[in-house]
Order: sequence, then C-alpha cells, then structure tokens
Amino acid sequence: MVNALDMTSATTRPIKVLQVFGTRPEAIKLFPLVHALDGDSRFEGRVCVSGQHRGMLDQVLDIAGVVPHHDLDLMQPDQTLDGLTANLLTGIGKVLDAERPDWVVVQGDTATAMAGALAAYYRKIPVAHVEAGLRSGDIHHPWPEEVNRKIVGSFAALHLAPTETAAAALRRENVDPTTIHVTGNTVIDALHWVIARIEREPTLASGLAGLEARFAGKRIIGMTTHRRENFGEGMEAIASAVRRLAARDDVAVIFPVHLNPNVRAVMNDRLAGLDNVALIDPLDYPHFARLLDICTLMLSDSGGVQEEAPALGKPVLVMRETTERPEGVEAGTAQLVGTDPDRIVAEATRLLDDPAAYEAMARAHNPFGDGRATGRIVELLAAR
Repeated sequence: MVNALDMTSATTRPIKVLQVFGTRPEAIKLFPLVHALDGDSRFEGRVCVSGQHRGMLDQVLDIAGVVPHHDLDLMQPDQTLDGLTANLLTGIGKVLDAERPDWVVVQGDTATAMAGALAAYYRKIPVAHVEAGLRSGDIHHPWPEEVNRKIVGSFAALHLAPTETAAAALRRENVDPTTIHVTGNTVIDALHWVIARIEREPTLASGLAGLEARFAGKRIIGMTTHRRENFGEGMEAIASAVRRLAARDDVAVIFPVHLNPNVRAVMNDRLAGLDNVALIDPLDYPHFARLLDICTLMLSDSGGVQEEAPALGKPVLVMRETTERPEGVEAGTAQLVGTDPDRIVAEATRLLDDPAAYEAMARAHNPFGDGRATGRIVELLAAR
C-alpha cells in the first residue's frame, strides 16, 4: 500500500538525466547542458563518458569543469567499429542498470551516441537526441555517422533539432511531430561560454601567441581534417591543396593535426617543413576558439566547424562531397568544395582575393542558433 507521504516523495523526486558522450565534439556540445542540469534543482544530472576521444575529450572536460560519474575508457589501438560498438553497448548498458535514469541524453552521430541510445532503448528508457535530424542523404557520407543518426532518430522520444531544416528531415521520416522541437545548436552556447571565459582569463588561450607573432601580417587559414571517408586519396589531395595555398606570401596555415595516423602520416609527409604551415598538435577548446577568432577562413571536413566558424563571421570551405548541415551552404556561411585540390585552391583564392566574395560569406546569417539552445532543452526535459 502506498501512503500519501510516499506519493509526495515520488512526485518531488528530481528527474535523473544520464548524459552519455565520448568524443571531443560531443563534450563541447553537451557541457552547457551538464552545467544547466547541475544548477537546476528539478534534475539530478549524471555523466557517463566512453573515452572514444580520450585525450581530446579530457581537455574539454577539464576546461568545462565536468567530472564524469562513469568513465568507461573503452578505446583501444586500431579498434574496429564493430568491436567498439559491442564494447560501448555492453559498457553503457551496465551503467544504465546501475543508474536507472529517467532520461538518457545523447548528442549527434558517433558510435557512442548510437550505442548509448540503443542500450537505453533496450531498457525502455526514453532517449533525448541533441542535434537531431541532420541528414546528408548519403549513408556513406559522412560514414558511419549518417546511419548512426538515423538509428537514433528511429526511436528517440525527444528530438532536439538544431534548425527547422533538421526538423523537416525528421518529419519526412514520419517521426511523430509532437516529439520534434527546434532548439538551436548547443555548440553556439558553448562557444559563447568559452569566449567569455577567455576574455576573463586570457592565459587560457595564450598558447598560440608564438604562431601569431611568427605569422604577423599574414592572413591565417585555419585547418582541420579527420573524416574517415577522406582517408587515403582524399587526404593526399587536401595536402596538395594546402601546399599550393601556403606558397602565397600573404598566407599562413595553422593546422591542428588529428591524432589518427591516417591523417598524421600524410600531413607530416607532405607539409612538414613548409615555412607558411604550422603543423601542431590538436588544440584544447579555448585555443581552438582562439584559432577561429584569428583566422581569415577555415578549411575543414568537420561538422562542428561549419556551425562554429560562422558564429564568429568566418567563412568555411567544407572539404566533403555532402554535408548533413545544408543550412550553412544555403545561408552562404559555408561552401562545399570536396577534396579536389584545384577546387579547394580556387575557392580559397577567391575568398582571399575578392573582398566582396569574402564579405558575402562573412556577413551571412548564421542559421545554427542564438546561444540559448541549452535553456530550451532543459525546459523540454522538465515538461516530459
């Protein structure tokens, strides 16, 4: 028999939300939500990390002041996707059995997000998908992220779409429209947070000062590349384009090189020793925000950069054939250039040499959010 005191206690119990993530981009996009839930008495926030990007993940956790309640530390050298997925599914499953949360929150499109959501589904725990609805329309680009998103989108209870375009993609897949909400992207919230932090504590991003002095008077091209579908010939082509751009006297390239050997081996072989190219280790979040701030434009195959750089008025040339973030292309903040060296060089040269073309991209409206996505997500979780 349940007495009145028990019923009152049950109705006032905080909503337990387990946030599951494991990569650097996931940590960046979810730490604002971790902060918000920790500061809201309606919730009991819990954090499980997989360690899918061990070193880069830890950098974000440190700067954001996030201490995980569970750290699975699952990455192994040369781990296959199926091996990683199996370990994630069983590892996260054990955490869910111990925590028994009311909600599981995952972000984006990684193996951690897909496996975390699937483990929750197996236990009939509702899943909230942050950054839901991104679609390129090609299951091999980005690979395997496109399918990971579709899997989570097939059963999530709450689809937190960053844009109306993403929401429309979900509706086309017959997702219940009452579960779809346009929130904006939390990456903009995170960027605003870290820039404000750097203004208060400039030493957080002072590590680029030497390069800024070395390349004084030159226009900086920021660079990132890591996509699996670009391994091999794509990386070789990208390196060729960078060599040609770096031959300009007025340009310098700052390139935080991804730790994956499929990226490092090519870039070190083709670009090491060039006067106008700085091959550096991956940057922590404050220093990456600083790179976005000082660069003239970004060359990237990353998804997050397509959202972050426009928030600071920086054009993005996307070195991919497709994007699951078409809003940037449609708005004019980003341009798809693929990995063909001639096209990369031509489009970068146009932006460097044509002020009108540059201003058209730099001043285009950023479609990815206003910096208040986190608050909207918190209220949606509270209302369920």
